[in-house]
Amino acid sequence: MPDKKVNDDEEEFLASPVVKANLPLLERTGVISYIDSLTRNITNYKNLLTKGLEIFNHSTIDEIIEATVLQISDHSQPSLTAFLWKPNQNKETIIIKAYRDKKQVDVPLAVDTIAPFEQFFRQYPSPINFDLLSYMIKNDTAIAGFRPIQPVIVVPILGQMGLYGIVLISSKISGNEYTQEELLYFQQLMSFVSQAMKNLLHYEHSVRDVKTGLYNHGFFMTRLNEEVARAKRAGYDSSVIVMDVDKFKNFNDTYGHLAGDQVLESIALAIKQSVRAEDIPSRFGGEEFTVLLPCMDRSSARIVAERLRNTISVMTVPWEKPLPQVTISLGVCTFDNAVDIEANEIIRRADEALYLSKQYGRNRTTIWGSGLMFKMIKKGYVQ
Repeated sequence: MPDKKVNDDEEEFLASPVVKANLPLLERTGVISYIDSLTRNITNYKNLLTKGLEIFNHSTIDEIIEATVLQISDHSQPSLTAFLWKPNQNKETIIIKAYRDKKQVDVPLAVDTIAPFEQFFRQYPSPINFDLLSYMIKNDTAIAGFRPIQPVIVVPILGQMGLYGIVLISSKISGNEYTQEELLYFQQLMSFVSQAMKNLLHYEHSVRDVKTGLYNHGFFMTRLNEEVARAKRAGYDSSVIVMDVDKFKNFNDTYGHLAGDQVLESIALAIKQSVRAEDIPSRFGGEEFTVLLPCMDRSSARIVAERLRNTISVMTVPWEKPLPQVTISLGVCTFDNAVDIEANEIIRRADEALYLSKQYGRNRTTIWGSGLMFKMIKKGYVQ
């Protein structure tokens, strides 16, 4: 949208009697077209700053990407825009999202990593024509994965931690070629995107466990303390699950620590896929995991715990040699405002229930409580 202040200034300039008297000369010498160009650039820069601030205000990578797609679409109207980015800078795994007409679509991109482009874009950190990139990088295997969507422009998203991602921009809907002005605009827009991504990635690194991608112990305890305070005010039930991998030492001792790491990563993935968006799954330390279940009573928490136990007991851990079946033992503690209880005591109770699960057979769930069944389990009357 044109800037009203800039347009008013331009109209005031053109209305000047001196300018009117010399208008043919100004047009022949290109002064008027130059003023028009400056006006467009000022408007674009103001728009870029406005959109850049909007991008900074988003709190997730998905929101950043969608805001960027909207900006690219409004500015240049490409037929397709695809984002490839690394959610974890310590791993090569990438996520792909593509948009047509500002709506997300599936695309046949067979790309598993953007690592082959890291060194190139560190040396040439600017948008580049896809054909020129293909010629310069001399890696047909890496380039082949991009060809199904026929990109015209490739834009790197770079930051201090390296190549965060790549944006593939297909031909314009109009069929016109991209101008140097548009390429510069893409580059400037990506400087905002990379900074916003860097901020989010740094925050994520501060609250997440590097190995599993789950929340770390510190973040979990912060959220648990907040949930305890809310439960006391509102009076609703919330629950905590503590789980531990059965005989985990055997995996490390028999198959090596890398196999043990793969077990932990597989369990973390299963946990993420089994809980709600509002739940807080974490790696509490070593082979112990926790899940905070806000607004969930004891019976519902037991269902979640059993779902986790069953899912993990049948999962296959990808490894070069077949690994023994993985099982977990779980303890559950539910809390509300009826009893004055702190976060550390909740963890202690869930740990006590977990210990009973270990003691009486492993691969089972125990609910902490003062009821008869819990007392019987604790005393060994129930196996």
